[in-house]
Amino acid sequence: MNSDKRRELLIVTGMSGAGRSTVGKALEDLGWYVVDNLPPQMLNPIADLFTLTKTPLPRLAVVIDVRGGEFFSELQTHLNSLRSRSLNLRVLFLEATDSALVKRFESVRRPHPLQGSGTILDGIAEERVRLLSLRESADVVIDTSDLNIHQLSNKIAEGFTLEQSSKLQINVMSFGFKYGLPSDADLVADARFLPNPFWQESLRPFTGEDTAVSDFVLSQTGAQEFVTNYVAALKPVLRGYLNENKRYATIAIGCTGGKHRSVAMSRAIADELNKIPDVSVTVKHRDLGKE
Repeated sequence: MNSDKRRELLIVTGMSGAGRSTVGKALEDLGWYVVDNLPPQMLNPIADLFTLTKTPLPRLAVVIDVRGGEFFSELQTHLNSLRSRSLNLRVLFLEATDSALVKRFESVRRPHPLQGSGTILDGIAEERVRLLSLRESADVVIDTSDLNIHQLSNKIAEGFTLEQSSKLQINVMSFGFKYGLPSDADLVADARFLPNPFWQESLRPFTGEDTAVSDFVLSQTGAQEFVTNYVAALKPVLRGYLNENKRYATIAIGCTGGKHRSVAMSRAIADELNKIPDVSVTVKHRDLGKE
């Protein structure tokens, strides 16, 4: 078999209603060849076609989900078989909260594929159980709960643009612990060890994007040391991601409300990460503006 590592096979799966169709269209726009609703039993044959033809496709994305019925239960087995081959394989899992999924199903007035005679929530719960091991073994997890169609398409472009595929795409995300942990974070760090600018009346109205707040946060004892040491600790992790063909990672930095410390620290960490070769960094502030 041809082991050209430029040829990539991406499996797109995840929760029903989490945006698989949007992702498929976004990948097509980026130059991927997309196959929708493929039975898992066809993965190995299509991988052969993908790699052995005279003019093999450089990038192939396959959308697989519970619409496959009883066939879907064998997906993990076929993925394990593919991983044993010399194939550049990644699994993208799309996630969303129960409330977001219910809202989407109700808006299109369609039942969940697994709800049967029960409710939409019953179907979602059943699907989460079936997909648990698949989610845990996925290379990339994206939580689409707060993303509209255009935002999700942009996120796919950030991580799966062909010209960028050789680099590790890192999203440094600030967040507030009081709003919950980001479900798609690969790594989480806590900035609450630093004094909170919220208690400085002159700084309270501003955010970590403002120079006054950023300077305050980064001048605190341990702040610069944390940035330096955290990025140093990340370097072998990021090298390992690249060696294992993981091309997208989210590093989440949290504080209480996601307004001051986490925002400033995320910017500082991103600036340091940008100095590492083979890495492309974006910054997102999940909870900025919620207060």
